[in-house]
Amino acid sequence: MHFANRLQTLKKNVFADMDRAKSQAISNGKTIIDLSLGSSDLPADPKALNAIASSLDDPTTHGYLLHYGTLKFRETVAQWYHQRFGVEVDPDTEVLTLIGSQEGTAHLPLALLDPGDFALLLDPGYPSHAGGVYLAGGQIYPMPLLAENGFLPVFKDIPSHILPQARLMVLSYPHNPTTATASLAFFKEAVAFCQEHGLVLVHDFPYVDIVFEGMAQPPSILQADPRKSLSIEFFTLSKSYNMGGFRIGYAIGNADIIQALRRVKAVVDFNQYRGILNGAIAALTGDQKTVEKTVKRFQTRRDAFINALNAIGWQVTSPQATMYVWAKLPQPWENKSVEFCTELVAATGVAVSPGAGFGKQGERYVRFALVHDPDILELAVQKINHFLEETPKP
Repeated sequence: MHFANRLQTLKKNVFADMDRAKSQAISNGKTIIDLSLGSSDLPADPKALNAIASSLDDPTTHGYLLHYGTLKFRETVAQWYHQRFGVEVDPDTEVLTLIGSQEGTAHLPLALLDPGDFALLLDPGYPSHAGGVYLAGGQIYPMPLLAENGFLPVFKDIPSHILPQARLMVLSYPHNPTTATASLAFFKEAVAFCQEHGLVLVHDFPYVDIVFEGMAQPPSILQADPRKSLSIEFFTLSKSYNMGGFRIGYAIGNADIIQALRRVKAVVDFNQYRGILNGAIAALTGDQKTVEKTVKRFQTRRDAFINALNAIGWQVTSPQATMYVWAKLPQPWENKSVEFCTELVAATGVAVSPGAGFGKQGERYVRFALVHDPDILELAVQKINHFLEETPKP
């Protein structure tokens, strides 16, 4: 049986690899403490759940939902965006409903890249960004994110021979996996660079709300490009409202880019159940207590986890945003992130994500997802400490 060559580039996936390692550990009798996947363990927004529940008895919500039927949701999104960032948005031409923001980041390269074109991606970065480029037959130029640069790309380091073949740049701040944040000045620099070189600027923005005390509101890319000359931004309700399983997100930006993405989307699907959109509208327009509680929970977890790691001698900088801790591996494991993670889960049941799964520059790191309460996180650190003390050094 013949399969398309494009599948060869999709063989490796950090989450699939860890899923196999977790399954093997379970079959060997281990109880899993899963810190490898950024899927919130917190309940969805109650207002959203009530709106979805009340929609179930309405038969008009049971059929296909085409683009026009998403207008009320798009209007809500445009209003929310204007209130939050001060940028006017046309809900008719500059907003598109998505089945999670990952759908958008994976499908957009199909609308922008011809085979052989380059996309400029963050390294390390979220795996679906690369996957979409590979599906489109594109090439990737990885922009290295180094600690000494605050995990921000240095645009002047992009080779001059790459830029004529490049069509888009993908940014994402607050950043998964490094937890780094970016300023409005940085985004303005990115917009100017993309304007100079004729690039579409894509910003994946799932952690818009997950920022902690002392951290300013993260800027939107459209604050740096208010005329929407070349930018598109992706949002999701997965993190702020704990609605990951409901698969609801949206894109905002340049009308031509939105239209191009809509044409790709029309071939792949219609939209999700209308009741889910009703739930998202309720979440966006209601009081934001769920968001506030979620942020406080993650901050408490962050503090407990960082303190526990530091107590065993694993010194880690406390993140200002996201639901992750990005930790440089102890010296004996420095260039063996995959081996560290697979051996750790096999020995202890604690599952974490190897930095190498996010790109070459992630090799010396691991990512912990703060998806358990402090007592479980502290237990995980105890198990990690035992592993580091008892496991033969590589």
